[in-house]
Amino acid sequence: MDDLSRFCCQNPECTEHGKRNLDNLYVRDHYGKNKSRRLLCCRICDKRFGETRGTALFGAKLPSETCLAVLEHLAEGCGVRQTARLVKVDRKTVGRLSRKAGEHAKSLHDELVAFSPFDPGSAVG
Repeated sequence: MDDLSRFCCQNPECTEHGKRNLDNLYVRDHYGKNKSRRLLCCRICDKRFGETRGTALFGAKLPSETCLAVLEHLAEGCGVRQTARLVKVDRKTVGRLSRKAGEHAKSLHDELVAFSPFDPGSAVG
């Protein structure tokens, strides 16, 4: 049995949209190269979506391990060209993944900050 507790329905019109660990998802099929990615389906709204939907890796043609290696090199302070050489990908690919991950991180940060409780002792207030 697949552990789908960290996934949530990606359909904004679903009543369970964005809620994790509700046991409303199941693996409907596998797709991609070597059928390595799971196609998830919501039992409530019956919408299907890939397991990388809503992540910085959605739509990436490279294997997840390669994408993560690129992002790890960048996080360690390697430049775009150096990362491209080390991971053996084009520098434009490094830039695209970096931009996509940055946009994803910003939207996640904005969402988490919007729901964080007010702290009267914080520097911002």
